[in-house]
Amino acid sequence: MASKASTRLLRVLKTDDPDFRTEWAAVCSRSPRPDADVDCEVHAVIARVREAGDRELLDAVEANQQACLTRLEVTRDEWDAGCEAVDPTDRAAIGKAAMRIRDFHRKRIPSSWEMREEGGAYMGQRVRPLSRVGLFVPGGEDVNPSSVIMHAVPPSVVEVPEIVMTAPPRPDGTVRPEVLMGARVAGVHRVFKVGGAHAIAALAYGTESIPRVDKIIGSGDAHAAAAKRLVHGAVAVDADSGPSELCTVADKTATPAWLAADIVAHAESDESAQVVLITHYKGIASRTQDQISKQIKSLGRSKIARRALSTRGVVVLTKNLAESLVLADQYAPEHLVLAVENPEATAKSVLNAGSILLGHYTPVSVGTYLAGPNHVLPTGGAARFFSPLGVEDFLKRTSFIKFEPPKLRELGAEVIRLSQVEQLTGHGTSVDLRLQKIRRARREREAAREAEL
Repeated sequence: MASKASTRLLRVLKTDDPDFRTEWAAVCSRSPRPDADVDCEVHAVIARVREAGDRELLDAVEANQQACLTRLEVTRDEWDAGCEAVDPTDRAAIGKAAMRIRDFHRKRIPSSWEMREEGGAYMGQRVRPLSRVGLFVPGGEDVNPSSVIMHAVPPSVVEVPEIVMTAPPRPDGTVRPEVLMGARVAGVHRVFKVGGAHAIAALAYGTESIPRVDKIIGSGDAHAAAAKRLVHGAVAVDADSGPSELCTVADKTATPAWLAADIVAHAESDESAQVVLITHYKGIASRTQDQISKQIKSLGRSKIARRALSTRGVVVLTKNLAESLVLADQYAPEHLVLAVENPEATAKSVLNAGSILLGHYTPVSVGTYLAGPNHVLPTGGAARFFSPLGVEDFLKRTSFIKFEPPKLRELGAEVIRLSQVEQLTGHGTSVDLRLQKIRRARREREAAREAEL
């Protein structure tokens, strides 16, 4: 008969083991590496889209989705029919999610500002939305309206004039109704039936039907990630998104069944999903492992979850809560659950996390669907320097400066000096010529006043 330990899916690391630092470094090192073969393949796709436009896209849809289309854009009637096909209760839930996420993102939108200084300096920043944003939706039945809402609501909130979305059709030529419903309530203006690297190329460079955008958002497979890297510069792109991550820090007040439920829920989404449970209570760790083994048996996607947990699941046993938090910061997870007695106080010491779920009654699922904060979060340790998707990602700042003669006279000498330090004397000359005129004008005014006396 198999022992309990042999049925547990998550491998266990202990901070007092001699090899812990090496093993932990491997857990934290999870950034994906570009694939040269994929890059080469995607480069060819981009070239074909730029050359053939819509024809290449229609051929790709027929080859990849087995859908024979005569036009790429979803018509208004198709969109209406898709939304009507969604169950009314589901429509209400999708609408509630969009409303809450929109309310959250409206709370603090950066605004233009200006300042004036004595002597005639006037400067500041103008904040304006991008003109057009493209949302890339990957293929498959697993694509959910929540992802569409999370990506599309922030640009809608700052009134980006045009938000376009690409989504691969099903073999019958339709886009999944729930996706169309999510797009409508989130503020998407136009939807096109194409996916993969072809969609990203079309958004980046434009075709006869699909307009060129200023920024592309949305994650996908390795080909989509490669396409975004290759078009970056011609268009802005959001950060690369790797496998989803859940890190839970638990103390003795945590409920193992609840911890296990969160872990299993996270693992069912993708076999590449990553899970880390950190606790200084051995009993919490072992009972959670038991609960995972129990709960996963009745899971509809148990095969996917088992694969994720057995290959990318880790339990870390620490000496105390402080050490647990240090490790969580080093891991810099996409989602951090603080299943501890005083979560708000504990959260104040957290430096690196995309989203923090506080306490025992805040499962990751509420953040995934409708709490309000965005679930598009940095992965692969990028929470050390990247933030969740927000309204700021769809605004551009333009600075402006105006100096009147008194201000240039006040600061001009320092500008000239700095240009000499950097051996860029032409910069200094451009200032000195203006200072000469200012000095001449001043002498002329003084001479005129003396003549009047």
